[in-house]
Amino acid sequence: MKYDIKKIASIIGAPYKQAVSDYGISVLLTDSRSLTFPEETLFFAIKTERTDASRFIPRLYSCGVRNFVAESYSSEWDGMTDTNIFIVPDVVVALQQIAAEHRRRFSVPVVGITGSNGKTVVKEWLYQLLREEYTITRSPRSYNSQTGVPLSVWGIEPDTELAIMEAGISQPGEMERIAKVIAPTTGIFTHIGDAHQENFTTFEEKILEKLKLFETADTVIYNADEEEVAAAITKYCKGKHLAGWSKHDPSAPVYVSQIEKKSSSTRIDIQYSGETISFEIPFIEEASIVNAIHCATVALLLGISPAKLSRRMMQLEPVAMRLEVKEGKNGCTIINDTYNSDINSLAIALDFLSRRDTSKEMPRRVILSDILQSTSDDARLYTRVAEMLTRCGVAHFVGIGARLCANRRLFPEGSEFYTTTREYMASGSIERYSGELILVKGARSFMFDEISEALSLKRHETILEINLDALLANYNHYKQKLSRPTRMICMVKAFGYGAGSYELAKTLQDAGCDYLAVAVADEGAELRKTGITMPIMVMNPEMSAFDTLFRYNLEPEVYSFRLLRALSRAAEAQGITKFPVHIKIDSGMHRLGFTPSDMPELIRQLSRGTALLPRSVFSHLAGSDDIALDAFTMQQIERFTRCAAELQRSIPSPIFRHILNTAGISRFTQYQYEGVRLGIGLYGVAPYDGETGLKCVSSLKSTILQIKELTPEETVGYGRKGKLSRPSRIAAVPIGYADGLDRHLGNRKGEMFVNGKHAPIVGNICMDVTMIDVTDIECAEGDTVEIFGNNIRVEELAGKLGTIPYEILTSVSSRVKRVYYRE
Repeated sequence: MKYDIKKIASIIGAPYKQAVSDYGISVLLTDSRSLTFPEETLFFAIKTERTDASRFIPRLYSCGVRNFVAESYSSEWDGMTDTNIFIVPDVVVALQQIAAEHRRRFSVPVVGITGSNGKTVVKEWLYQLLREEYTITRSPRSYNSQTGVPLSVWGIEPDTELAIMEAGISQPGEMERIAKVIAPTTGIFTHIGDAHQENFTTFEEKILEKLKLFETADTVIYNADEEEVAAAITKYCKGKHLAGWSKHDPSAPVYVSQIEKKSSSTRIDIQYSGETISFEIPFIEEASIVNAIHCATVALLLGISPAKLSRRMMQLEPVAMRLEVKEGKNGCTIINDTYNSDINSLAIALDFLSRRDTSKEMPRRVILSDILQSTSDDARLYTRVAEMLTRCGVAHFVGIGARLCANRRLFPEGSEFYTTTREYMASGSIERYSGELILVKGARSFMFDEISEALSLKRHETILEINLDALLANYNHYKQKLSRPTRMICMVKAFGYGAGSYELAKTLQDAGCDYLAVAVADEGAELRKTGITMPIMVMNPEMSAFDTLFRYNLEPEVYSFRLLRALSRAAEAQGITKFPVHIKIDSGMHRLGFTPSDMPELIRQLSRGTALLPRSVFSHLAGSDDIALDAFTMQQIERFTRCAAELQRSIPSPIFRHILNTAGISRFTQYQYEGVRLGIGLYGVAPYDGETGLKCVSSLKSTILQIKELTPEETVGYGRKGKLSRPSRIAAVPIGYADGLDRHLGNRKGEMFVNGKHAPIVGNICMDVTMIDVTDIECAEGDTVEIFGNNIRVEELAGKLGTIPYEILTSVSSRVKRVYYRE
C-alpha cells in the first residue's frame, strides 16, 4: 500500500513544497543499512544522544532515496534539489503519526499485547492458532519499541482481517504514544516482572503505564492470580470486558480447574461459559503454560470451537525468536532462520545477512521456501523477493516449493529450484558449498531445520549461546552514562571473553563503537581479515608482531622505554611516520606502564622522532569496584591526570584520555574524560554489587544424553565418589573439564538447571561427561541443560569456586561450538 508524498506531509504537519514528481511511499526506513527499495522509501533521520541519523542522508541520496524526515536542515543538502526533505520537531513522533493515520484507515480487530515477558510467544502462538480463520498481520519478531511499533502497524494491508501487535516500554511516558498507533480492540497483559523497574518509582507505576495500551480496547485478558495486575485492571479498566483467568477462583471468566504435567506435555482443563474444555500443549515449563492459557482465552473469545482449540493447542510449535549464526562445513557460515516465512521477516534476515560480511568476500547464498504468510499474488510477491535478493548481493539462490518453482522465470539465471526439501537434500548440492555465507530461511512446514543441520559443522552437543541483542543492550546501558563526545572502547580480547571475537566486533562496529581493544596483534589481524574496519587497540603488543601492527593498521599500547624504542626503530625502517600509539601510565596498579617519574624522558623520546604519534594516554584502575578503595582510586585518577596533562603540553596534536573501566564508568562517571574502556559489563556481568540492568550475553548449554534409575547402594562416577541416599534418577550430560567445566564443582558443590529446577552434580566431573541428579525433575533424554546463563549466573558460579567471572567465561574450551543469535 502506497501513500502519496503530499499526504505524508499533511499527516506530519510539515510544509510541503513539491521538489520533484509525486512519489508513492511504501517503505518507512529508520536504519540506513536496511535499504531495499529506495524509490519507495521515506527515511526518518532519528536523532538520539548517541547519533544523528541525518548524517546518513547524503549516502542514502546517492543510493536513490529522495524522501526524508529530519529535525533540522543542513547546508550539506543544498545540492540535492530533487528531494523532499520534511523538517519536524521530533522525527519519532512523525513516524508514529504516519503509522497512527495508517491504523485509522482499518476497522479490523487488533490485539495489543504488553507485559514484561511472553509478548512474542503469545503473539506467535495466537498466529498459529488463528491463521486458518484470519488473514493476519503481526509484529515482526520483537518489534515493540517506539520505532518498532509504527513499523509493525505500517504492515497492515487492505486484506488484513486481524492484526496482532506487541508493545514494550522501558520508562514512563512511552506507552501513551504507541498506544495511539496500535489502538487495540483487545488487550492482553502477559506477565509483570522486574524488567526496567529501575526506571519506575513503584511496581504499580509500571503496571499503570502498561495499561495505557488498553484505552481503546473493549476486552482485556490477564492472569487474575497476579494480584497487583488484577487490582490495577479492575480499577482502571472499568466499562471493559475483563476476561481474567485464574487457577484459584472458580468464579473467574476463565477458570483453570486442572493442570497435569507429563514427561513432555501438559494437560490443561478450563471452565469457560459453563463448559469444561480440555487441551494439551507440548510444553511443561510454567511460562509456556501461562502463555498457552492467554492464547486459549483469546481464541475462545474470538469464537474458535473447543474441538479446534484442543487440536491446535497440541500442535503449537516452539518460538525460535532469533536468527542463529553457526559454523558450517567447508568454511561456510550458516544463518539459520526457520522461524517464519513472510516478506517482512525475509527483509530482516537479508539485512542481517548483509551485515555479517561487509567486505563481501564470502559469496552469499539464500535457501528460501515458498512464502506462505502473504496475501499478495505470486507474481508480484516473487518479483519483490527477486529484487530484494539482488539488492542484498546474493550470488546464489535456491528456491524450494511449488510456488517458487512456478515463478522461477523471475529469478536470475543459475538459480536452483526444487519442489520439496527432500528433493533438494537428495540433489547433493549441499556437499558442493564452500566458503559461503548461507541464509536458510523457510516456513516450518518445509522442515528447513534438516537443511540447517546438514550444513552445520558437527561437534558435540554442548554449545555456548551468545545473545548479540543482549550485548548491544549492555553497550547502550553504559553508553547512555557518557556525554556525547566520549569515546567508547570495547574490550574483545581473550576471544571476546570466551564468546568469540568476530561476531562481537561486527555487532559493535555496526552499533557505532569507537574502538575495539584486543590482547595481541594476531587477534586484531584476524578481525581485519574478516572485514572489521574500525580502530583496533592492541593491549599487549609483542616485539615479533610489529609487521602485523603496520600491515593491519593496529594501534599498540606502549608501556615501556624498551618497547617504545623498538617500535620507533621498526616504523622508521619502513618509512612510517605518525603511527598511532596509546601511552600507558602506571598510576598505582604497578602492572605495566610509565611512572610519573618517567614522564620527562618519555616526552623527550616522543619529541625526538616522527615515527610514532600518541593517539591516547590511559591508565588502569586497581579497585574501582570496591568502595573501600575509593581514596586510592582518586589518588590514581589525580596521578594520571597530571601525567596526561604533562604529555599533552609537549605534543601538538590532541591526545584523548581514558582511565575508567566498567566499574569506573558507573562509579566515577565524572572522570570519563574523552574515552572509557568497557569490559566485563559488556558481557552482562556486574562489576560490583550495585550495578543493575545488565543482560546475560553468554549461556553455556548442553543436553541430557541418558537417564538411569539407580538404587541407594549404587555409586556414580570415578572413585565411586557419587553416593546416593535414595532411589535416584541420574542424567549424563556431555560436558566435562575438557570443555572448561571446573572439576571443583563435582560432588554436589555445583549444579545445572533443567526444566525450571536446579540439579546437583553427582560424583567427580569427567573429561567429557558430567552426571547430575534429576530425581525431582520432570525431564527426558534430549532435554536442554544450562550450565550457566540466565538461571545460573556466572557471578554465582565464580563465587562457589572462589574465583572471578572473567575466569569462568574465558575457560570455555574452543571445542564448544559458539552459536550467535539475535532476538
